[in-house]
Amino acid sequence: MLGTVIDWLTGTALTAFGAPTTWAEVLGFGTGLVNVGLLVRQHILNWPLGILNVLLLMLVFWSVGLYADATLQIVYVVLGFYGWWAWLYGGARRSRLVVRRTTRREWLGLAAAGVVLTAGLWLFLDRLTESTVPLADAATTALSLLATYGQTRKLIENWWLWIAADLIYIPLYGYKDLWLTAILYVAFLILCILGLRSWQAARREMITG
Repeated sequence: MLGTVIDWLTGTALTAFGAPTTWAEVLGFGTGLVNVGLLVRQHILNWPLGILNVLLLMLVFWSVGLYADATLQIVYVVLGFYGWWAWLYGGARRSRLVVRRTTRREWLGLAAAGVVLTAGLWLFLDRLTESTVPLADAATTALSLLATYGQTRKLIENWWLWIAADLIYIPLYGYKDLWLTAILYVAFLILCILGLRSWQAARREMITG
C-alpha cells in the first residue's frame, strides 16, 4: 500500500518549464503555501500541516539528489512535533509561547551551530555522496535548521534566517529543474517578509499593551 502511494506521489503530474513535475512537488507546493501563511498569523495548525509538507518534500528532494535537504525533512518532522508542543505549553508555567527577540547568547549559539553544521554537511556531501551542489545544499540545510529552531521558540529573527535560506534555495531549485518548488520559494520569500513585519508588530503591541 505504502509503495503504491509513493509510486503515485513520485509520478509525473504535469510539465513545468519543460521539466516533469511530480505529484509530491505539486502537493508540497500547496501545503507549503498554506503552512507559511498560517505561520505568519501564528496559527497552531501550521505545525501539523508543516509535518505533512516536509514528508512530501522529502520525496521530492531525494529523487533529484538533494540528499541533505531530503534528510533534513526527517529532522523537520521531529521539530514539527516539538514546535507544536512548545507553542502550546512552552511558555512560563506551561503557558503558550509569546513572540520575542533573540538574545545575544542565542545568536552566538546559533552562529556557532551554523558554522559547524555547514562545514560538517559540506564535507559529508562532497566526499560521501553524489551531490552536485554540496556547499549550497549544506548551507541551506544549516540555515533551515536554525530558522526552524527559532520558529519553535517564536523568535522574531527566525524570519531573517528563512529569508537568507530562500535566497539560496530559489536558484538552487531552478538549477535542479524543480521549477514549481523554485516558484514556491519565491512565494515563501514574500511571506517571510510579511511574517517578519507581522511578528514585529505583535511584539510591539505586546510591549505597549
